Amino acid sequence: MSVALYPGTFDPITFGHIDIAVRASRIFRKVIAVVATNPSKNPLFKPEERVELARESLKNVDGIEVISYSGLIVDCVREYQATAIIRGLRAVSDFDYEFQMAFTNRNMLETAETIFLMPSAEYTYLNSTLVKQIGRHGGEIGHFVPDCVKQRVLEKLAV
Repeated sequence: MSVALYPGTFDPITFGHIDIAVRASRIFRKVIAVVATNPSKNPLFKPEERVELARESLKNVDGIEVISYSGLIVDCVREYQATAIIRGLRAVSDFDYEFQMAFTNRNMLETAETIFLMPSAEYTYLNSTLVKQIGRHGGEIGHFVPDCVKQRVLEKLAV
């Protein structure tokens, strides 16, 4: 297989996101981590900041590019001639939403195949919202995010 898109808000990128990206990079020649804009979310970081943090966090993983995209993921699939959309599934609770999105994307673009990857067991509970909540309350987030991300999260939350 050739190119896969791995979309997410990555606000901020976590070790769980990185784990999925690494797994995808073992399957695809190129993985494009797509920092997406989601109007239903109120992100801590601006898109360009999330791209910067994702690039720094993934810099040692071969075959991964990081971009920002604000349109439909199927349009991004067309633009980058991707063969798959990578989505991480942490728990059964993720499945309903992801299943709906996969079928919607396929309905809009017949060739938009979604591949679900499970993270390592140690990351099945982890998400960006949890990291921000822990950080807001002064908890240690270094177990969940790379050092560069930890520093930026703590700076943002101190403002």
